[in-house]
Parts: sequence; C-alpha cells; structure tokens
Amino acid sequence: MTRYLVTTVLGVSMAASCLAAEKDILRFDPDNYRIDSITMPMGNVVRFKAYENIFYVRNVEDSAYQKLNIYVPFDLKGKSDVEIPILMRNNIGGYMASPAGTPTPADATGRALAEGYVLCIPGARGNGSSVSKDGKTVYTGTAPNGLLDLKAATRYLHYNDDLIPGNSERIFTDGTSAGGAMSSLQGATGNAPEYDGYLKKMGAADASDAVYASICYCPITDLNHADMEYEWLYGCTNTGVRHLDAAQIAISDELSAMCPAYIDSLGLTDSEGNKITSENYMDYLKTFIMASAQKALEEGCEIPDSIGIIRYQKPRPSFAQMLGSGPANGGMPQRPPRMEGGAPRTEYTDYVIDVDWDKYLSYVATQQTLKTPPAFDAYGVLKDAATPENRVFGNEQGDPSNFTDFSLRKRTGNPDASISEVLATRIKLMNPMNFIGKEKRQGTAAHWYIRHGAKDRDTSFLVPVNLATALENAGYDVNFALPWNRPHSGDYNLDDLFRWIESVK
Repeated sequence: MTRYLVTTVLGVSMAASCLAAEKDILRFDPDNYRIDSITMPMGNVVRFKAYENIFYVRNVEDSAYQKLNIYVPFDLKGKSDVEIPILMRNNIGGYMASPAGTPTPADATGRALAEGYVLCIPGARGNGSSVSKDGKTVYTGTAPNGLLDLKAATRYLHYNDDLIPGNSERIFTDGTSAGGAMSSLQGATGNAPEYDGYLKKMGAADASDAVYASICYCPITDLNHADMEYEWLYGCTNTGVRHLDAAQIAISDELSAMCPAYIDSLGLTDSEGNKITSENYMDYLKTFIMASAQKALEEGCEIPDSIGIIRYQKPRPSFAQMLGSGPANGGMPQRPPRMEGGAPRTEYTDYVIDVDWDKYLSYVATQQTLKTPPAFDAYGVLKDAATPENRVFGNEQGDPSNFTDFSLRKRTGNPDASISEVLATRIKLMNPMNFIGKEKRQGTAAHWYIRHGAKDRDTSFLVPVNLATALENAGYDVNFALPWNRPHSGDYNLDDLFRWIESVK
C-alpha cells in the first residue's frame, strides 16, 4: 500500500505564532492528510484522503479514544458537496472502549468510500478504558461517556461543515450490537438538552449533535428492561434446551412476570392503529418472523418443518386445469406461468401462515446457548461475575454496579433497595426508549434502518421490535426486519443497505 504525506509549510514569524496561539483546536485542517487506498472485494481500488487522530473535544480526558478519523474518497461520483452523505461508523462492541477506526473493504466503511461518501470513524471511551491520575487508575468509560464521545464527534462534524467535504445535515450513524445501541441513542437523543452540561464540561464544539439517519444492527439496548424481556420470550425453553437449574428457573419466572406490565406501559400500536398489549404481543411479533420466513422461501431457502414455521402449500395447477373450459385467448392453450428469470415454478407455492413459538424459540436456542438469567444485570444475583453492562454502569474506581432494582435487591438481600438517583439518571441517558415520545421531537433522526437476525439470541426480539414500533408510532421513517436465519452480526446485505441510504438521503 503506497502512502504519501501531504503537509502545509508555514512561515515562521511572530504574527504566525500569535495566530497559532489563538487557533481553535476544534477547527478541521483540510490540508493535513495522507493519501491511501483500499482494494474492494470485486478488485476495484478506492483512493482517499485520510485525516486521522483528530481530537474532537477541547478537554481531552482519555487521549487513546477521544479522537476521530475522517476519510474522503477522490472519486465523489460527480456529487456536489450537499449531495454527499457522511457515514459515521462506530466500532463499539460489548460496551467496550473503541479507538478511532480505519476503513475495511468488506463492511460498510469500505463500501461507503466506494460509493463516494465521506467516512468518519470516531473512537469512544467505554468498558476497559482508563487513565492514570495522581498515581491512581481512573476508569474513563462509565456510562454515558461513550455516548457523549459520539455526540461530541457529531458536533465536530457540524462545527466544521464548511471545511469537511460532505453534508453534515446528512449524517448516517452505523453500529452493531452495543454499537447498534449507540447508533440508536445518537438518533433518538440528537440535541437533547439532558446532555448539554456533560458536553460543555468536555469542551465539545458548540454545535448540533443531531444526525439525519441511524443504522442499527442488533442493538443491545433498553438495558433496564432487557432481562425481563429475555425471560418473557425464552422462558418456554427453561426446562428443555436451556437446561436451567431450579434457582435459575425461579429468577427467570420472577423476571418474566414483570414484563407484561412494561409492555402494556409502552402504549404501542400496530400499523393499523390497533393497541399492542401483553395479551396480543406474541401475535404481533409473529408477523415479523413470518415475513422473514416468507421472504426466505421466495428466495429459495429451504426451511424444515421441525423448527415451527407453519406453511400452507398450494399445489400448482395442472396444465389441463389452467386451460379450463374456454381459454381467454381464443382457445389456444396457455403455457404454465414462469418465475422471474425464466425458471419454471416449483410444484408447490408455500405461504407462511403461523409460528409455533415453542418449536421456533427452541430452534433458536439450539443455534447458540441462551444467556442465563439475568441476561444483562447478572452481577451478584446467581454469580459474582459482572457483565460488560454492569461494568459500564460502574464507577471510576472500576467497581461494577447493578442497574435494575431487581438485581440490586437480589445481590444485597434488601427487598427495599433501589438504584441511586445519580445512577438512575445515567441509566436514563443510555436508553433511547426514554427519548421517543408519541410525536416527533426536533433533533431525532428522521430515518431508521434497524436489523436484528431471526436467530439472534443476544437480546430478546422484543428489544428491536419495541424500538422500531415506538419510532414508527411517533411518525418516523422506519425500515425494520428480522432477517431469516441471521445470527448476531452487522453490516450484511450491503446492497440493501446502500439502496436504502440512496433512497432517503
């Protein structure tokens, strides 16, 4: 890979020194870049300018993570500056800290450059990030710091819209898993005043942190309700493929019993305006699994009967039946219908008509071992080990914290224990559901692309379904699906994704 260094040479003078002293460190330098390239899967080479290691806050706490990289392709596909979207991709997984990243040919980052988009990959603090202060280790990644970093990076793009190629009014965020949750938070909380004090303290740019669209793959979000949602969905597998012991089943049952009240509190409606309640929720969820399976069948996928996808098979009419008693074309026999591309139809046309939940969820559980209860706030309940989520809600000394009253009470043995007010605020700031009302809010992303695999067990199907439904109910443009037989993963079906981006940008 050939690299060229491009720099600007400045004359040394007293005047220049004074200007440098007054220079706004958050202003983008369009002349400080290197030239690089990547080779895409089809063999085409994409050349770009790489602007790297740019701090996006004035008061940097953790220099390893609070910076971003920007990549500008040489071939902008003939687009004017206002027509060029900015893909803002985070590499966060497991709520871990993530350094500023570089483009990769096989995912959305490389594809964005090939499409002539500007690419930004910011770093962010998270679980595991730390600095040394006064000889002590201080953990910098406690919530909501990772989200604040992404917001500060967004503000940097808006603040420098006149200098950075591309349109900061067309920022598309992208993330997977915990990164998908962060992408959903960026979309749901744009310009929300609850974050202003934090961002001012960080020295973030005085600019918008709203984004135009959010791409969320399998978002691990709604954490303070995720345990009950997980058990309510997967409880039917407890004594089967999940093989829980008596203590685990007791926790599962308690959590599951709490979920209906939460579902009912959301006040969701389906596309026809019918109320979605805990009584009919599983029927609503079926519609997404059925649509996923139907699409897979139509694309030629074989789905065994044993996994709970119930189909009606309509036999193809015989040639004689198609002729009938008097063909409309004057008595001439008509040829059997053919599928697109000229391939003959199969003998049967399958229509997905139902889902046997016990069989289907047991199938999902055989693909990857389900999490044991509680799935997320597990610290001190049935085991001492803390989850990544327990740690991101922990303190600067590295101690994990429970983030639900349920788990706190189990750990402490105090039936009246409750999360502190300070922690409750942090938890609120990390849940996009708290910022989605019944009507549109200025600053929330207008467009949403949400995907969660139909065999992804890393969180309950309820989490992405509730997120998508709440957004749709509030009037936002939502493209949502549970892709068939897809495990926990992201940046797949890039043709579909970039067709969607082009359709809304």
